Amino acid sequence: MERTTVRLPRDLLDRARRKAAAEGRTLTSLIEDGLRRVVADERKPRHERVMPPISTATGGPMPGIDFTDLSDLQEMEDLDYVRRMQRFK
Repeated sequence: MERTTVRLPRDLLDRARRKAAAEGRTLTSLIEDGLRRVVADERKPRHERVMPPISTATGGPMPGIDFTDLSDLQEMEDLDYVRRMQRFK
């Protein structure tokens, strides 16, 4: 094993830490898996996009969902991914 330093945007690192914790693994193993996928250039189909909850009263997004803030949508997608992974434990 080798040690190295990488510079990552804070929001990406925070999301990676949350994802690793939710999956019960280390941040190192999460990054290692991601790098292996990129290096192998796997072209697996991605999971279907998560649709945000729609208000039945207004027909628009539920309160608190801001389509102009990408981090809100990414967080919602991450939480959905964790829920799906927990079903397979």
